[in-house]
Amino acid sequence: MNKHFKEITLNATGASALSESEVIQSLWSGYGKIVRVGLEYEMEGQRPRCPQTPETASLQSVVVKHVHWPTSKNHPRGWNTGRSHERKVKSYQVETAFYADFAERCDDSFRVPKCLALETHGDEVFMVLEDLDASGFDERRSYVSDADIKACLSWLANFHAEFMNVEPSNLWKIGTYWHLETRPDELCEMDDPALKAAAGAIDRTLNESPFQTLVHGDAKLANFCFSDDGRVAAVDFQYVGGGCGMKDVAYFISSCLSEDECERQETALLDFYFQTLETALKTHGKSVDFQSLEVNWRELYPVAWTDFFRFLQGWSPGHWKIHAYSERLAREVLESL
Repeated sequence: MNKHFKEITLNATGASALSESEVIQSLWSGYGKIVRVGLEYEMEGQRPRCPQTPETASLQSVVVKHVHWPTSKNHPRGWNTGRSHERKVKSYQVETAFYADFAERCDDSFRVPKCLALETHGDEVFMVLEDLDASGFDERRSYVSDADIKACLSWLANFHAEFMNVEPSNLWKIGTYWHLETRPDELCEMDDPALKAAAGAIDRTLNESPFQTLVHGDAKLANFCFSDDGRVAAVDFQYVGGGCGMKDVAYFISSCLSEDECERQETALLDFYFQTLETALKTHGKSVDFQSLEVNWRELYPVAWTDFFRFLQGWSPGHWKIHAYSERLAREVLESL
């Protein structure tokens, strides 16, 4: 961490010194890293560097997301293009906009890390965020229980409720990292003529839903942090933007359930999501024709699933999510179109 960014972290936390204690992960394609930073404070009786707020007074660590454009391109799946780079650059601009303008609206029902500082400096982006591990969200899941799935669906329902009909200012106009307009290279590589030809219609069907909210855009299991008392928090807001909430729901379910489980649990999980969404809309003071919303979004669930399936067909044809359940939904959507 260079001196400039070190000063930002110290000033944001009131600490007198810091140390990088752990690299949590490297960012996709070599665009930087996420680091846990330990904080040290002056001895009692000595004047701190700067006044602390209640939010920072007890911090022992923070998480720093430090983005810098790589000198060489190294995409894990070979998508090393100018368009790919531009998409990633915008994604980090979107994430800073989310933390600056929207994150404060996220309450305990859809927890996100508190943002302590944001800085864009040349070809670098620097974010100082709450350490969710230190706040009790220190568990990750490779396999999920029914309670885990419902906790994440509840997070999504409350997120979608709070941001229902909110304009995605400075975010992606259409959220999700697989949105068709941002993925023409992957569309060209598709080896499924029928689905390829229908890609535009699928996209329009989702975008023309009268019920638009903000979607997380990358709501996979790996982006949820769990507490031992059953709560969850979410991270990684690079692809948040406008859209139908079914995009998040379908993508999340695809990230943690097998083909057979998707088939078996589809109805029960959608029932739970919509029950939670109805309550959340009331809690967050949103006046929406819920019955019409539910009818519309239930019809769009297979469309949202097929939209992501379309992306996978071009991006990674051998991906484990390309299975009979996805193919069945895609056939039904194509027939309906």
